[in-house]
Amino acid sequence: MKKLILTLLLATTPMWAQLDGFSKEQLTKYTAKNPFERFEDGRPKVPQKYIDGLKNASSEMLFGPLRNAEYTNQWSGGWQLVRPEMKLIGRVVTAQFMPVRPDVNEIVEADNNPDKKISNNQRVINALRPGDVLVVDLFGKIEQGTFAGDNLTASIYAATGNGFVIDGAVRDLDGIYPQEVPVYVRGFHVSAIGNVMLTGINVPIRIGETTVMPGDLVVGDREGLTFVPPHLVEDVYNAAKLTELHDIWTKGKFATGKYKSSELYPKPKDPALIKEYETWLAGQKKELGIK
Repeated sequence: MKKLILTLLLATTPMWAQLDGFSKEQLTKYTAKNPFERFEDGRPKVPQKYIDGLKNASSEMLFGPLRNAEYTNQWSGGWQLVRPEMKLIGRVVTAQFMPVRPDVNEIVEADNNPDKKISNNQRVINALRPGDVLVVDLFGKIEQGTFAGDNLTASIYAATGNGFVIDGAVRDLDGIYPQEVPVYVRGFHVSAIGNVMLTGINVPIRIGETTVMPGDLVVGDREGLTFVPPHLVEDVYNAAKLTELHDIWTKGKFATGKYKSSELYPKPKDPALIKEYETWLAGQKKELGIK
């Protein structure tokens, strides 16, 4: 009888309340279309090939194929960038914070942090591994929404070799900037993080108008962030590389000073140029191994 009651309780536990994130089974279920290997915790493991291949991709290159797949809410803008000259790309680890509600927070802390030996933001950082991009839902909070300062930025970079995204703020900007880490935030503030509670690690989160899942591939440029579901990565990669190649060829032709924009863009008009472009493109596709 006790076993039956325990089973029923587990079955009715809200997913967000599982502070350590989805179980491996849940994460596998909610990312069932993932075609790649997975980490031990069930998070999709997008191959390094695609991460390397999309380092030069822009928001526009990614938006088209995602829109064509009917994923129209995958881009988020309006960010402040600590290092706008640096691109951000990697596999997502999510964290969710909410405004403190004492009765709920008391239970969360008792279950997950009874000794209070480690802060909530450090508990999140401890979950990171090389190549990860930490994406934190701090509901746009600026004052006391500062997930990291210069020291924790160094800690995140040491764990991941990568930047991070905070839908909130950071502090100690003068100490963060020299570290040359791509950081996306909503703002900056001198206060420490406070009046918030950690309600989930590696759970679905909302960033702007985008639903972000653990294991998504995030690509950040000066315009904003694109979150690519793993099962769309290959199609997005192929489409983005084709756009990148088109732009390389087209800009190269414009640089000669021999052509008007209407002769080359969006596609070449002259049959000889069309043949030249198609021959060049076929060679590039074969070399890069794209479809």
